[in-house]
Amino acid sequence: MEPKIGVYICHCGSNIAGTVNTEEVTQFARGLEGVVVARDYKFMCSDPGQELIKKDIRELGLNRIVVASCSPTMHEPTFRRATQEAGVNPYLFEMANIREQCSWVTEDKEEATEKARALVSAAVKRVYYHQPLEAREVPVNPNTLVVGGGIAGIQAALKIADSEHKVYLVEKEPSIGGHMAQLDKTFPTLDCSACILTPKMTQVGSHPYIELMTYSDVEEVSGYIGNFKVKVRKKARYVDEDKCTGCGLCQTKCPWKVDSEFEAGLGKRKAIYTPFPQAVPNTPVIDKEHCAYFLSGKCRACEKFCEAKAIDFEQEDKVVEVEVGSIILATGFHVFDPTPIYSYGYKRLDNVITSLEFERMVNSAGPTEGNIVLKNGGEPDSIAIIHCVGSRDEKYHEYCSRVCCMHSMKFAHLIKEHTKAQVYEFYIDIRSFGKGYEEFYNRILNEGTVFIRGRPAEITNIAETSEEEGKLIVQFEDTLVGRQSRLPVDMVVLSCALEPQLDVEATARLFNISRSADGFFMEKHPKLEPVSTMTDGIFLAGCCQGPKDIPDTVAQASAAAAEALSIISRGRVEIEAAAAVIDERICSGCQACLEVCPYSAIDFDKEKKVCRVNQALCKACGACTTACFSDAVSLEHFTNEQIVAEMEGALA
Repeated sequence: MEPKIGVYICHCGSNIAGTVNTEEVTQFARGLEGVVVARDYKFMCSDPGQELIKKDIRELGLNRIVVASCSPTMHEPTFRRATQEAGVNPYLFEMANIREQCSWVTEDKEEATEKARALVSAAVKRVYYHQPLEAREVPVNPNTLVVGGGIAGIQAALKIADSEHKVYLVEKEPSIGGHMAQLDKTFPTLDCSACILTPKMTQVGSHPYIELMTYSDVEEVSGYIGNFKVKVRKKARYVDEDKCTGCGLCQTKCPWKVDSEFEAGLGKRKAIYTPFPQAVPNTPVIDKEHCAYFLSGKCRACEKFCEAKAIDFEQEDKVVEVEVGSIILATGFHVFDPTPIYSYGYKRLDNVITSLEFERMVNSAGPTEGNIVLKNGGEPDSIAIIHCVGSRDEKYHEYCSRVCCMHSMKFAHLIKEHTKAQVYEFYIDIRSFGKGYEEFYNRILNEGTVFIRGRPAEITNIAETSEEEGKLIVQFEDTLVGRQSRLPVDMVVLSCALEPQLDVEATARLFNISRSADGFFMEKHPKLEPVSTMTDGIFLAGCCQGPKDIPDTVAQASAAAAEALSIISRGRVEIEAAAAVIDERICSGCQACLEVCPYSAIDFDKEKKVCRVNQALCKACGACTTACFSDAVSLEHFTNEQIVAEMEGALA
């Protein structure tokens, strides 16, 4: 069939027309080979603009469409749909980007118009060789995997499970709850964190549609959207969950103590333990690295006193394979370790503590029963809180951690509640951006907290006057008055940055997703698809995507659950038609294509000694075509003929 091409130039308001002479480009397009009609319109993506294309297809018999407008990322699906609705295969459409690649990169109208002509010519030449392709549909497994049992994972799991769809919730720690379980109160309403979280944890533990897999790690992920296969290693607890009654006698009788991770090292736990009293599941775990029996073959006190006979030292890890249609990553964050900031004296000077350590200290269920105490057991008369420790710092993390200002102000309020201490807050800028946050800031000001604008240079214990004896001295410059000062205090709290988990790189590789420059998992689009990733069917929730507070975390988790439910409700997903194809007659089996594929879409057939493409996983990136020494790989919709024609059109 002889190609009949229609070309449509968008003004995009003044975004394009303000720099590109759209009428001149339209006139130029009319003279190109195969072009039957060329038009320009103010907004091609609008309903009247789309109707213009449909009308010309019906009346002029067009079988190829070119639209010169904005980025294909924004509106290629829009114009493909319009083309298909008029009866033309959507892959007989081509888009030229004359906004981002042309009008937005120059103010020279003549140069912009010339480049727009070249881009339109390239698109027309290319679309001449387009072939109709058919999108494929695959069925969707209605089960969902949620990785991470903090508030984000809990929220996402409950939203999906409440719609009566199966959820596998995997958590690496012995209990769900995450960092929120360690908090005392939440800003700005000062609700008890445990009071909000514990009911949700209980719901998860007893929900008929949630299979809780705590003390477990994801080991392998294969498959594609709608059809993922995931291997989960359930680590041995050495306690039979079915027999255990949660009485806690084994922990009471265990003679061995180690630093508690949940208490941020401020308290102790036993070698057999549950992280905290409200843990879900409330089944203890034996810490093999510190258990006397595993280290020396002696003790077994927990086994002797367990009336339920739940202790099982012979228990082994189990690898379970689950099949799911979508995956939600809610792996959370790690608290920045301020030890490298030598000038702040963390772990070197007494009474310099982190924000997380302070959370446990001020918590009534914490190691000090809510009492704010110094190393010598006394109560502080003055406390300095330093914002942005590890954040907004080119040496560590350039980004803002978003929660530090607010939890620092929450600390000031809690200090006033528990002690008579004077509180000093050292800040760069106060970022109280959320609902009720600015009001909370004003409340803290009215309570008498002193705010000093400036990042301290050093914390020392070297006294210069009698007033400084036995104190920590904060050396700083107050940037509002331009004066350097020394402030003696009894305690310093470092508000530490939120940073990616320590194993974030391995996790990104495991799930085949990208990370942004700050190390967090990268979303597909920061505005239009903030919970999706470039791997279809894998979604993000919470602080694994970037620092955020609890309200934003819960909102994003609900959004991720909605995305998963939309896949489940459709029961099928459409797979992009453009994909790589390997000619098995030519393939030499060298596997070069397999090595470079970033989406793990290529497998090697050991019997036939050839490679094959899983088109459901393929994203048509073209890496395999460039790597193939035998020229056995071709890319549908990006054939050599099409690419060469596009180059010739651009240079004509």
